[in-house]
Amino acid sequence: MSENIFIGGGGDAYGAAQNLLLDKANRHGLIAGATGTGKTVTLQIMAEGFSAAGVPVFLSDVKGDLSGLAVSGSPDFKLHEPFMSRAETIGLDLQYDSFPVTFWDLFGEKGHPIRATVAEMGPLLLSRLMDLTDVQEGVLNVAFRVADEEALPLLDLKDLQALLVWVGQNAKALSLRYGNVASSSIGAIQRQLLVLENQGGTALFGEPAMDLADMMRTKDGRGEINILAADQLMGSPRLYATFLLWLLSELFEELPEVGNPDKPKLVFFFDEAHLLFDDAPKALVDKVEQVARLIRSKGVGVYFVTQNPGDIPDDVLGQLGNRVQHALRAFTAKDRKELKTAAETYRDNPAFDTAEAIQQVGTGEAVTSFLDRKGIPQVVERTLIRPPASQLGPIDGPTRQAIMQASDMAGKYDKTLDRDSAFEMLSKRAEAAEKAAAEAEAEEERLEQKEREFKAARRYEGGRSARRTTTARTSNGGGFGGALASVVVKELKGTTGRRLVRGILGSFFKGR
Repeated sequence: MSENIFIGGGGDAYGAAQNLLLDKANRHGLIAGATGTGKTVTLQIMAEGFSAAGVPVFLSDVKGDLSGLAVSGSPDFKLHEPFMSRAETIGLDLQYDSFPVTFWDLFGEKGHPIRATVAEMGPLLLSRLMDLTDVQEGVLNVAFRVADEEALPLLDLKDLQALLVWVGQNAKALSLRYGNVASSSIGAIQRQLLVLENQGGTALFGEPAMDLADMMRTKDGRGEINILAADQLMGSPRLYATFLLWLLSELFEELPEVGNPDKPKLVFFFDEAHLLFDDAPKALVDKVEQVARLIRSKGVGVYFVTQNPGDIPDDVLGQLGNRVQHALRAFTAKDRKELKTAAETYRDNPAFDTAEAIQQVGTGEAVTSFLDRKGIPQVVERTLIRPPASQLGPIDGPTRQAIMQASDMAGKYDKTLDRDSAFEMLSKRAEAAEKAAAEAEAEEERLEQKEREFKAARRYEGGRSARRTTTARTSNGGGFGGALASVVVKELKGTTGRRLVRGILGSFFKGR
């Protein structure tokens, strides 16, 4: 197995190999450049290199072009001759090849369904997804705390909706323990859940939830390339960004520490990375920076793909050691400022001006800088990116379907499970409360009838009339809260005491 991934040729006449070292690949990276400058092809050849080295890959296919990784390139392709000429220039013996690919799709149309439970997503990411205010996020945290303490599994959206109904009905009691739980905030969250449903969020939440081990497989010594169909998902950009961030947080929570491995356990490409940070609250950006800093010790490399390095916050950008910068345009003062900032993030090469090189590189060319054996960024080089071995461009529908049917994942996630969870449990408790209320009312009526009969018969026992005994009605018998009133009191007295652990991004921590 090679110790590096060949990215292209740099230096004079493009004869100096520019390599990404496998044992430094978990130090994260950046692929940047304007639209149409070759970012997608760079992502494709990096995925090929990791797969060939036995490293599983996860990437999102925003335009549908990356499905070509599943089939071999061909001499019949119109760019065959230019590809061969470029390969000769950079000293590459280009051999066309295909790679093991698994297709995934939140909507289950262009890939195997991929889901998460509401509990795994956690209140922080859900708040980001629904664009909640701080007050509304606080109410959502109360709902998650109640679900954890009362053993009410939150699997899909209807579970969360039912729980919020119960929280609203018991807001007064809950406010004594957790602070104000306003009905207006609950109503706002319910409306945002409806919007999320309309955006296709129902398909994301449920079971069977994604098993991360299914994304970290190898086949015949090659890493599986997991491709998320994101062309339809991009219609809901916040859903796209939140889902990928959840996946990253799950990797962080579940994987064990491995230190500095010879090669990554998984490489994660985050395309359209600016969507993660657009209008994101500082608290969330801080969490992302923390995950980026710590997840490399879990053996995971994260590569952000975006148009401009300025799309990435400085604290996150500082974690990205391996960089490929395609062309940037500088038509306005703002563009020139961003170009200067991008150039300053590289280690200068005395042979050329970095800012000028970033403007001048053509399609399929880039300025690159990778970490050396000591983990130090190398000087920037103008690099001719190698051509891909797999097909450039998308595959057709029948080919995709054939690959999906032959996959080990075929059938595993296709059928949605709907086991008893918060919705069903609260419904059963509501029914029990209604039944208890009806029985109490019947008993009260029976006692009243007995008393009427007693008085009508003029029967007396001693000097006092019989004391009427009644059974109190359940105060909230008609709603979710009736049967749980005693549970709330019990919790307020501190007798429940059970806590579930949530991770750095608020997701359910299953690795405890």
